[in-house]
Amino acid sequence: MELRGEIAAMRAGTGDPGALLGEFRRAAVLVPQVSGDRLLTRSFGGVRWILAFTDEAALARFTREPGSGGVPDAEWEYVSVVGARLLDAVIPALDGPTGVAVDIADEDGSMLFPPAPGIVPDEVAVGGTDEGEAL
Repeated sequence: MELRGEIAAMRAGTGDPGALLGEFRRAAVLVPQVSGDRLLTRSFGGVRWILAFTDEAALARFTREPGSGGVPDAEWEYVSVVGARLLDAVIPALDGPTGVAVDIADEDGSMLFPPAPGIVPDEVAVGGTDEGEAL
């Protein structure tokens, strides 16, 4: 099943968390870029969230949302990134707790991948093996 199908199954209460994470890790998602090569993020609840989209239509829906910073009909630069690279390489290179928010403009199709053990590397996970040492 593709990523959107796994998200739908989880939201319906019939999904498998392992299958969802596996599909996200294999999927190529679109991540908007700002100020050159920086990835678009938003902060909420003490966590930085990398905004990722399953396709250009999902990204376009986000750009039309109030507060997105989008300008109607403007082009957004983005990169295509495999989910595993976001989780295993990009997030560990950032400061502070960071997760991935997928398709956040889709009320019934969004999904969060928080900075939790088993999702991101333990050394950067909230509650991971090095958290107590960093405090």
